[in-house]
Amino acid sequence: MSVTIRKIAKDLKIAVSTVSKALSDSHEISEETKRKVFEYARQLDYVPNAYAGSLKNRKTRNIAIVLPEVADTFFSNAINGIDSIAQAKGYHVMVYLTHESCEREESILQELRGGRVDGVLISVSGGVKKNSHIHAQVAAEMPLIFFDRICDEVDTAKVLTDDFESSYKATNHLIEKGCKEVIFISAAGNLSIINKRQEGFIKSLHEHGIEVSEQHTVLCSENENESYEIIKNVLSSDRKVDGVVCSVEKLAMQVYRACHECKLSIPHQVKVIAFSNLQIAALLAPPLTTVMQPAFAMGEAAATLLFKSLAKKIDLKKERIVLPSVLCERESTA
Repeated sequence: MSVTIRKIAKDLKIAVSTVSKALSDSHEISEETKRKVFEYARQLDYVPNAYAGSLKNRKTRNIAIVLPEVADTFFSNAINGIDSIAQAKGYHVMVYLTHESCEREESILQELRGGRVDGVLISVSGGVKKNSHIHAQVAAEMPLIFFDRICDEVDTAKVLTDDFESSYKATNHLIEKGCKEVIFISAAGNLSIINKRQEGFIKSLHEHGIEVSEQHTVLCSENENESYEIIKNVLSSDRKVDGVVCSVEKLAMQVYRACHECKLSIPHQVKVIAFSNLQIAALLAPPLTTVMQPAFAMGEAAATLLFKSLAKKIDLKKERIVLPSVLCERESTA
């Protein structure tokens, strides 16, 4: 026998309308009552009639997360943060992967405009083609929130970290450890977070009296093997690079691999620091110094903004949250 909202209302000794509004995340119902209703509904394995609910309330009780990949530890942690909020609200999370393709990202967003979800949380792809028009269209039709990788041109909420300041501190760290020839290894694509990290890197070089040239930035490819060859060629050159800032997690693994191939000792000959939430960073040989982003907290913050918007409590255009990253020093920069 299926569980109904009437049974939930009877057992909790509250009105049927209160249960219905609580399950619809209505602003008329207190958070405590919503929590009590959601928890009891889960205990009874209550399954709402999603189709009927959608017709009446025009809500799907689904939200979408659009990501470039899930292999990066940051994104998997961010998904967990988002899901923790969505579950408490009785919502389902649908994850879409762009695989760093702007064309695929546009196709996904066009599909989501058809009413499949109530809101979108997105970290944009790093592909070469950039078109914010579709993002703006979606933001005009439903709550859309950028996190980590943002699109500055679209007037909506953004949740990000202090990328400029974090990269500046990371570069200072290498120079203070005695590095003279420091490089910034940039990921492919035109991402605002990578640009901010590069700007922080350059500021540190300037402040330490280092004349900045194009050689200080190494632009990698979207192809993993090509990136490895680029990094290996730089490290094996006559430049005697002794410090590396990796703009993203996967490039750190390429640097370790290239140093091993070139018989360069980390940290004695090359010191390495990376933007990474890699859980095994402390187990690498040597353990990797990282700039750790608060991925779970960013996911929570982005999801919280979305649900506040669905409840008509905030204007997303006015929301911008910047969370600090943490430099975790390990032996790769000893």
